Amino acid sequence: MSCIQTIQDYGLRALGIGERLLPREDFTLCEQFTLIGSGMIWNVYFGLTALVFGFFFATALALGKASPRKILRKPSEWFIFVFRGSPLFIQFFFAYFLFLSLKSQSIYLDSLTSAWLGALIVLFFNTSAYSAEIFYGALQSIPKGEVEAADAYGLSGWKRFKRVVWPTMLRLAWPAYTNEAIFLFHATTLVYISGFPAFQQRGDSLYYASYFAAKTFNPFIPYPILAGYFILLTLIVISAYGLVNRRLNRHLPADRRQKIRLRPNLIR
Repeated sequence: MSCIQTIQDYGLRALGIGERLLPREDFTLCEQFTLIGSGMIWNVYFGLTALVFGFFFATALALGKASPRKILRKPSEWFIFVFRGSPLFIQFFFAYFLFLSLKSQSIYLDSLTSAWLGALIVLFFNTSAYSAEIFYGALQSIPKGEVEAADAYGLSGWKRFKRVVWPTMLRLAWPAYTNEAIFLFHATTLVYISGFPAFQQRGDSLYYASYFAAKTFNPFIPYPILAGYFILLTLIVISAYGLVNRRLNRHLPADRRQKIRLRPNLIR
């Protein structure tokens, strides 16, 4: 079988499109690259969706934590504390068994025990908590002079937040938020070794890498391929977030612009 035919057969297998049966023997490099790459579709889906929705929820949580009103501050503080204080892997297990119990109460909640929704909810909550703490720290670091200048110009309430507070918060938080985005994509590999099962062998990249490692008894080919895909994904994230960072800091002199530096979290 040619490599082009392999890509046609297995390129979208993780989505249920193409050849259903996995190769059983005489594994080629093309098959490993193709299937692991196919699984990366799920990693990108989990990371990108959780980031997009988590960004807005994290902003709300940060504002809630910074609020002088106890009814808004305390729920935000406890939410951030719980999801930052517990390991992500444990969160997957607790969520899966919680969703199982909910599923037994209603047939309309079947999707919660599927990885595409149930695991996504966990990642959404987790990244929202970490991002909210980053945004909260940025809110506390906003120079008082900028807020006072906004007041002097007659800006208050929503206009002041939209034109002064929010852009400054993002500018200060963006380098740290970039590292959170990178780690979130890496954390998506936990989905299919947690309680959420791979439906009809439609797993993520780690699922296929583990399959080849188990079948060939040689982990030194599939796992480096997997690492290569994630390095490429990390470079894409850094480039995209770097463009946003330059946009946020476009009004500053070049020597005062914050640069994005990769600082991986060793422990989540």
